[in-house]
Amino acid sequence: MLLLDTNVVSELRKVAGGKADPNVVVWNETVDPAETFISSVVLHELEIGVRLAEHSDTVAGKVLRNWLENTVLKTFSGRILPLDEAAAVQAAKWHVPNPKPINDAYIAAIAFTRRMTLVTRNVKDFEGMRVALVNPWERPA
Repeated sequence: MLLLDTNVVSELRKVAGGKADPNVVVWNETVDPAETFISSVVLHELEIGVRLAEHSDTVAGKVLRNWLENTVLKTFSGRILPLDEAAAVQAAKWHVPNPKPINDAYIAAIAFTRRMTLVTRNVKDFEGMRVALVNPWERPA
């Protein structure tokens, strides 16, 4: 099972317009959509991005709102994982004594406690958290 980071979901938005990274497109074609999930933390980050766009550019904001509500939420219906007790405790363990960015720790902990692979471009953000990682921007070996 794969947990998608925010940057992956955002990149997949570009596929229809032909603007997505070619390696991400190839990777996306090789995975079973039923095996892909997002976390409530990723949804939170996407919602913030949409609200910022709505605040600064109403036209772009409407486009992003439509994408979030009619693509992301529908695509991942039933596959949006919460930050539960086990993940919250795991994230706290990683945070002390060397603080991590809290959203990254939450996302990694959700993947770690469910034995999922985290799919992200920002693999360095998750170093030391012992979570399995895949970077779809890199060409497969």
